[in-house]
Amino acid sequence: MKKSQVQKYSKDLIQLEAELMEFLGLSSEASQAVELDQARMGRVSRGDAMQQQAMVSAAHQRDEKRLIAVRKALKRTETDDFGFCLECGEAINLKRLDVAPETELCLDCQSLQEQRQPL
Repeated sequence: MKKSQVQKYSKDLIQLEAELMEFLGLSSEASQAVELDQARMGRVSRGDAMQQQAMVSAAHQRDEKRLIAVRKALKRTETDDFGFCLECGEAINLKRLDVAPETELCLDCQSLQEQRQPL
């Protein structure tokens, strides 16, 4: 991969890292404990609030995992490992990196990994 391409992806990763850090800071307020006082809110509202809290928590966990992957990818840009599959060592398709610059695996290795994982 050309140095200019790696620099472009590095900029994209830095921007993505900043966005994820902002999202994680904002979403921590929404994942606070739900008050279960039925006198203040009805049963349906409390259930909706708990469901919303669970969804925010799941999104928060997903964003934390993605932030870790972004930081790992940034380290790979510094060591010339960026853009190569961590499993087979082949170059990762640039279109795949355009969509998710933090990608660690080529499409074939990602598919194999997903097939091995139990549902």
